[in-house]
Amino acid sequence: MADPRIQKLAELLVRYSTKIKDGDKVIINAPAAALPLTRAIYLEVLKAGGLPFIMQRGDFEDLLYRHGSDEQLQYVHQPQRYVAEEYNARFAILADDNTKKLSTVAPEKMVLFDRARSGLMKTMLKRAAQGEFNWVVAPFPTAAMAQDAEMSLEEYEDFVYGACMPDPSDPIGYWKQQSDRLQKVVDWLKGRKNVHITGRETDLRLSIRGRKFIKCDGENNMPDGEVFTGPVEDSANGHVYFSYPAIESGREVTGVRLWFENGKVIKATAEKNEEFLLKTLDTDEGARRLGEFAIGTNEGITKFTGEILFDEKIGGSFHLALGAGYPETGSVNESAIHWDMVCDLRQGGQITVDGDLLYKDSKFVIDF
Repeated sequence: MADPRIQKLAELLVRYSTKIKDGDKVIINAPAAALPLTRAIYLEVLKAGGLPFIMQRGDFEDLLYRHGSDEQLQYVHQPQRYVAEEYNARFAILADDNTKKLSTVAPEKMVLFDRARSGLMKTMLKRAAQGEFNWVVAPFPTAAMAQDAEMSLEEYEDFVYGACMPDPSDPIGYWKQQSDRLQKVVDWLKGRKNVHITGRETDLRLSIRGRKFIKCDGENNMPDGEVFTGPVEDSANGHVYFSYPAIESGREVTGVRLWFENGKVIKATAEKNEEFLLKTLDTDEGARRLGEFAIGTNEGITKFTGEILFDEKIGGSFHLALGAGYPETGSVNESAIHWDMVCDLRQGGQITVDGDLLYKDSKFVIDF
């Protein structure tokens, strides 16, 4: 018997996150391991009047990286371009059956692959900012993901569906309430200029002058729960230590420390996989600058799992993303990468904005 939570999640993604309507051209990017959720989304898109199309993802990338030539790595297929330019919505489903299968791939090959697709990312972000393209990233629990999270599959399923649908009887109503709550934070931040973050081995200043904060209330990620913006590109100064591993393409980079000067990473170290960190930072000019500053607000996510979709939302954390920024925030940073790195503030730390205390020891101190 199918888990009824799969159908509830599909309804939430189609009706609330992407708001599929009659005639929408919809792409569903999903690996084979996510088949139950893929089928449920497909059916819900049909019910909404959309035009769904399946494009498999993730199951063959290891073959391309290991056996493909430079020309093959850089080739962007016309259907991928067409989706970015013409489709109305995209579902990207995360469901790894082996989360480490890319861990021995040469970083240079990943850089080559990402550079070739920077135009696709730019197009989708621009169309999303203009309201022409809706997208959502969502998980389907697998044994491999559960293992990374150090849980049994049953425990991990409860964790995933609990984070996405804290109120299983009315998940859409829950996220609408969260949207109202996060709007108050966004309103408080509007028009402010300077952010100062302090914590363990962290003292970082950045400008948000003229930038817009976005509330993350389940429309692009599920689960969700954060407020974010794109910092002014030449403004970051200071240093930051990321207490959680930074994971990219199956590589776990631990103990990341970054030093910024006038917006650019001038020094970077890591306790594990430092070479991968440094090579990724050299992907392009924008890879050494910040595309995002965000505060996690999902208090139902309390444990690091190794899946950034959850980890960046941990209540009591903040994260920074190196690389591409979101145009709707005012960011103009362009890059083939967008690498989120998370720092826990629950053991001490604070965020002030224009000298006013916003966040201390994992809690907002402003009046909601």
